[in-house]
Amino acid sequence: MRTGPSQEEIRRQNLGALLRHVHLRGATSRAELTTALGLNRSTIGALTADLASAGLVSEAIPKQRGRGAGRPSLVVRPESARVHAWAFSIEVDRLQAARIGLGGVVLDRRELGRPRGLVAAETAPLLAGALKEMRRAVPPGTIGVGAGIAVCGMVRREDGLVRLSPHAGWVNEPIGATLATELGADTPVVVANVADVCAFAEHARGAAAGCDNVIYLYGDVGVGAGIIAGGRQLTGHGGYGGEVGHMVVNRHGSPCECGSRGCWETEIGEYALLKAADRPEAFGREAVLAVFDAADRGDARAQTAVRQVGDWLGFGVGNLVNLFNPEMVIFGGTMRDLYLAAAAQVRSRLNSVALSACLEHVRLRTPQLGNDAALIGAAELAFERLLADPLDAS
Repeated sequence: MRTGPSQEEIRRQNLGALLRHVHLRGATSRAELTTALGLNRSTIGALTADLASAGLVSEAIPKQRGRGAGRPSLVVRPESARVHAWAFSIEVDRLQAARIGLGGVVLDRRELGRPRGLVAAETAPLLAGALKEMRRAVPPGTIGVGAGIAVCGMVRREDGLVRLSPHAGWVNEPIGATLATELGADTPVVVANVADVCAFAEHARGAAAGCDNVIYLYGDVGVGAGIIAGGRQLTGHGGYGGEVGHMVVNRHGSPCECGSRGCWETEIGEYALLKAADRPEAFGREAVLAVFDAADRGDARAQTAVRQVGDWLGFGVGNLVNLFNPEMVIFGGTMRDLYLAAAAQVRSRLNSVALSACLEHVRLRTPQLGNDAALIGAAELAFERLLADPLDAS
């Protein structure tokens, strides 16, 4: 009767833990790894040797050495130039593609305009074309671990099917399977919601590093949230959690693309801002930024629109703060621009809605990773298989 994991299973777990540490934390000395992982020096040495033999990490003597400091501890670095993932972000108005090296380094990238309403069968060839273009610049001897896709919409966790992305016009779109067909069987494809992957990226290596309770609000036309509670991502039973844009906040409000009325995104999304600014025919990120610019220049109608939408943003954030008691709320996508334009209004409404105990420690932030958060988070989807079992996946 088996009583516990075998020595080989323990070794593979330790290999994954070490590789994950240098992937997320960057160059780390062997001495620091012994402390961080709770393993002895000889075990760390053996693990790093295995990972180095597989081409996943390298070791070197640190460049900066103090006099009389004794024998230096070798520094372990991820092989960012040799090991990479392909990352894609499917947004309402654009497509992004990148090659991300182990350690979260953006090695190459492409951006394409995206006509609204483009279905998966039309989108996948564009992404595949961007990947093939980047692949021509990849040096020989590299390791590709797969591809990750961040998409605005409800993504079924088990197979990456996009159940609903109303502003893109997608219903039950198999974007993962479609792109996998384009890329070939040697490139596994994983799909997740953009707010979820942004939350993961900022929690792992961005503004929320060290915070175990985080809400990442992502906005464009719609609004979603990536939620981390107790250090773990909350995605719900089927993977559809975080659709905060469809909280009903105004029962007398406007109809929503989801079929309901008065959803939060109808008060803070792109359409709400442009309508309030008396620009109902405009659309897209540039149109949204033009409203903020007009408000900065003193346009009274634009200023009123920013205050109105900012007030609703603070109202919804206050409810989320009461529900999840986060340490940090991060505003990404167009929510970043809205928050920066209406920070005082957001904070004022938040203070009036949220419970004082929940407000005590919450911090409002913009993404440290900026526009790279979605791509870096998408790459993490592909890296996960490697980090779980480095020698098997490599």
